[in-house]
Amino acid sequence: MTMLRFATVGDNCIDQFRPSGMSLIGGNAVNVAVQLALLGHESHYFGAVGDDADGHRTIGELAAHGVKVEHIQLKSGHTAFTLIDILPSGERVFAHEDFGVCAGYRPTPVDVETLKQMNHVHIGWMDDGGALRDELCSAGVSVSQDISVNSDVQNLGVYGLAIAFGSVGEDDWAADAMMHRLIFEGARLAVVTRGAKGASVSDGKRSVTQGIEPIEVIDTTGAGDSFIAGFLSANLSGRDWETCLESGRRLAGRTCGHVGGFPQA
Repeated sequence: MTMLRFATVGDNCIDQFRPSGMSLIGGNAVNVAVQLALLGHESHYFGAVGDDADGHRTIGELAAHGVKVEHIQLKSGHTAFTLIDILPSGERVFAHEDFGVCAGYRPTPVDVETLKQMNHVHIGWMDDGGALRDELCSAGVSVSQDISVNSDVQNLGVYGLAIAFGSVGEDDWAADAMMHRLIFEGARLAVVTRGAKGASVSDGKRSVTQGIEPIEVIDTTGAGDSFIAGFLSANLSGRDWETCLESGRRLAGRTCGHVGGFPQA
């Protein structure tokens, strides 16, 4: 596998699981960064944490997992947190989200220039109206984004993305419609996870779908983020779509075997 320079930008949070009271670090951009580092890539995280115990914990945990943390902004305020309920099936339900100092986060001009030197940049949740995405794509940077974590209309948009990731249920029509829409709106590649029906990838001319493998599910938190990391690793290494989907599936399955988006002490 080719070792590459990746950066992820945007959300981090403390996942607080109810009723156990356990708390773990998560967030789309954070989980993708950690998984890419665990795969052996050079992985940088750009985002903001509060100058509180959770913020310092987040920085320490990322560094311990091999993620480069020098571009994290430490800001006055509280670190983002999410309250999560786990159903008997292992599925997680987000009961409440507070974005804390993630809201309003913007990379500095120096950060942006650093991002332009990466092999690939993945953007998680951001509330910048798509400004960073547009700037990086206009500069020719390979960029992906998970539209499923950006629910506000003003922050949605996929034009120029190398890869747009999305998530739907098991409805075949909905999956096909989402892939068509993402390509029509300007993404070069659309990747859609489909629950028990696996995942699909399309460039508007052809598509490939791969199913799931039966696994014992403990917790699905971060499984989609792990899928993204596995897919990106294979795709940026020049692998075929089938291998990319398999790489994502394998990493997502591994994540479902433990609580949280990645193993933590």
